[in-house]
This record gives sequence, structure tokens and C-alpha cells, in this order.
Amino acid sequence: MTEALIVIDVQNDFCPGGALAVPGGDEVVPAINAMMDKYEVRVFTQDWHPAGHASFASEHAGKDPFEVIDMPYGPQVLWPDHCIQGSEGAAFHPDLATDPADLIIRKGFRRQIDSYSAFFENDRETPTGLEGYLRTRGVDRVRLVGLATDFCVLYSAVDAAKLGFSVSVDLAACRAIDLDGSLAAALESMREAGVKLDGA
Repeated sequence: MTEALIVIDVQNDFCPGGALAVPGGDEVVPAINAMMDKYEVRVFTQDWHPAGHASFASEHAGKDPFEVIDMPYGPQVLWPDHCIQGSEGAAFHPDLATDPADLIIRKGFRRQIDSYSAFFENDRETPTGLEGYLRTRGVDRVRLVGLATDFCVLYSAVDAAKLGFSVSVDLAACRAIDLDGSLAAALESMREAGVKLDGA
């Protein structure tokens, strides 16, 4: 059995001082660095939006960040402009050990659709290619860490479980945005999907 470590979106814009800062987002870096050598397969994801992405509140007149609108693929939270391709905010946190990464999955690069999950875009149909990569590497178990627990970690964990992987989340190496109770809802959703939550 091969287990992969999937490091979700540990980028400057999601850390303190960033455009969409997750409280304590930078606190996960030492824990993630310390676990790198324990995994044969290591995958990082990177939010990678073009300027003017449809999920940005700035693209919708009269709308503020964190409002929810209906998009063709379903409800969409509107975000502050963040993780714009090539920007300092889109770069990985400078203290994160990125050299061990076997693969970096960039997501959210299509202007008209957001992408929380490491496996699918938000239409729940368009794959990122990560499943196929993990299968060819013989992976049947995945462990998720990173940002944010209640959005990209949640979506990635639930999708991995639906795809038949054995999934665990190390909550000590995650941090949440927690919009209106979204963290509690995310933890419940992961439990219902069969995801093992360590540190809950």
C-alpha cells in the first residue's frame, strides 16, 4: 500500500498578510515540512487564477467578498482577488519545503469556473488529472494537509473518498477560514464521507 501526502494551497495569499488570509495559515508550515520524508508520493496544489477570475467579487458589480452567487455550475462564494498567476501572493509560502514535491497541481486557472478540490473543478465533473497520477503511482491512501480546512481541504478529501481512496486529514496541519460555521459543517461532511480526521 502506498500513501500520498497532498499539501493543499500553502500559498502567500492564504497566510497572514495575504489577500485571503486564513487565520494562522503560516502555522502549518513546520508541521508539513516535518512529515515530507514519511511519504513516498508528495503532491502540492496551487491556486492559480487569471486576473479577472469569475470567482472574484471585483468582477461582480455591487457584490462584496464572501457573498454567494449562483454560477452555471452552482453556488459560488465570491472572494477577494487572490492567487493571481505569477504574483507573489500565488507563490508558495517561502518556508514551505517545495523541493520534495513529485507533482504540483495548479487549479482555478480557467476564468469562468472555480476549483477548490485537488481532483475536480467546481462543476464536479472536470478532472484535474490527479486521480490518474495517483493510480499510476500505486497510491491507495491519501493524507491531506494545508489550507483551508473548510474549503479546498474539505472538497479534496470528500472527492478522494468518493474516488475510492482511503483518506485521512491531519487537522493539526490545517487551518480554516470558518465562514458562518463552515468549519463545523466541513468536519461533519468529511466524517460522513468516511474521511478519518486526526486531531479532531
